[in-house]
Amino acid sequence: MSEKKSAFTPNPDYLVQVSHLKQYFPISTGFFKTAMLKAVDDVSFDIRHGETLGLVGESGCGKTTVGRTMLYLYQPTDGEIWFGGKQIKSKESLKEYRRKAQMVFQDPYSSLNPRMTVADIVAEPIDVHGLCANRKEREERVRELMNLVGLNTEHATRYAHEFSGGQRQRIGIARALASKPEFIVCDEPVSALDVSIQAQVINMLEDLQKQLGLTYLFIAHDISVVKHISNRIAVMYLGHMVELASSNELTHHPLHPYTISLMSAVPIPDPQESRKQKRIVLQGDVPSPLKVPAGCPFRTRCSRATEACAQVRPSMQEVAPGHFVACHHI
Repeated sequence: MSEKKSAFTPNPDYLVQVSHLKQYFPISTGFFKTAMLKAVDDVSFDIRHGETLGLVGESGCGKTTVGRTMLYLYQPTDGEIWFGGKQIKSKESLKEYRRKAQMVFQDPYSSLNPRMTVADIVAEPIDVHGLCANRKEREERVRELMNLVGLNTEHATRYAHEFSGGQRQRIGIARALASKPEFIVCDEPVSALDVSIQAQVINMLEDLQKQLGLTYLFIAHDISVVKHISNRIAVMYLGHMVELASSNELTHHPLHPYTISLMSAVPIPDPQESRKQKRIVLQGDVPSPLKVPAGCPFRTRCSRATEACAQVRPSMQEVAPGHFVACHHI
């Protein structure tokens, strides 16, 4: 993280603010040679108190890296993260931030320790942050959390492998709630679950948000799921943010060519409307993040691309109230 004095001015209307976030990974490319993989390159956004911001894009576009870097599971290469009007950079601010910001992981099978009982898994953040005075208080808090996510408290002494995928994800959510967080990064929390279970988990996350006043960053590749739960949606492509707007605005009036292509792939339940829909199939493959095209990262697959797109990378511009797009041809 850069040590230079920040020129960023925090806004009290937002709980979380991310400014020019970068996350680069050194990758070996040969004998004593390395190249920088730009997983996240100059991404900025804000999340209001009690809001759900959806983050969508193809696999490998950097969505999960954004979420993990925000929580300092990766040390940011550059950029700033502000929480509650304070910049997260010192050890003291990071310790408090890690109590107030938690993560629900994608895979409910690998994110839970198989050697720990459910009670110990859920209580781990309580123990780390010293939130309960004694064992009785700890047990009561674990029961409260299990009830909150719809789990039977009698299962507290069992192990994670004894539960279904949906139940395991509920255990992961209970663990995330244990430290009484204000902000939760949901990293594709339903993608590994059956469709019938997905709806239950999504509805539970919405109920918890209303009940506890939570703020979410909801990461997913399924736009129909993101549309349902999110207030606003941000679209990422190859480590860059290309569009940001309200959920309704983005789904009905997408402007960036990449977003338009994504929206055209969303199934429509009405057969007549579905037949009218024109599917936009992108040409070519996603470039390697080790060799991101100069200028606009999407230009190699874009039907609108011109010479200007190869010369200058477009910045996010507000083209309508609350609707931001990074494209030279909007």
